Amino acid sequence: MEDILKNLPNKAKDTHKENKKFFAKLKQKPPKHLDSLMQELHDEEFRRTDCLECANCCKTTGPLFTDKDIARISKHLKMKPQKFIEAYLRIDEENDYVLQSVPCTFLGPDNFCSIYDVRPKACREFPHTDRKKFQQISNLTLENVAICPAAFNIVEEMKRRLKS
Repeated sequence: MEDILKNLPNKAKDTHKENKKFFAKLKQKPPKHLDSLMQELHDEEFRRTDCLECANCCKTTGPLFTDKDIARISKHLKMKPQKFIEAYLRIDEENDYVLQSVPCTFLGPDNFCSIYDVRPKACREFPHTDRKKFQQISNLTLENVAICPAAFNIVEEMKRRLKS
């Protein structure tokens, strides 16, 4: 896994231009079966991929925390929401709550998440490759392929299957 993660940013950079062009076409004219294809590719990839071996998303990026996330997590930690915010979060340049620092405070040395059952929505949905209307999140996907080996593999397989 270390080698994969070490090479991932370069592989993502090498395919960035091609991916950007591909996603631009996809946005203009998404195939009717795109949602079902993405669900299939996502499911296939995550039968092979164990996130606990990687956890690169938790080590390198932080999720956005919605008000619902903050309420749920602070309740779980038996903290007042404002205390949770003060202890763990900051407001970013887009006015969203994000972690004060990465790697994620809640990530253990074994790659397990200490708040897994109440984790933020952004964490539950990452890498967003099974999302409906996938073509609408192409910019996010372009970022995620440099972070998540599974997202990279899913996009590569999607390009192979949708070659015109």
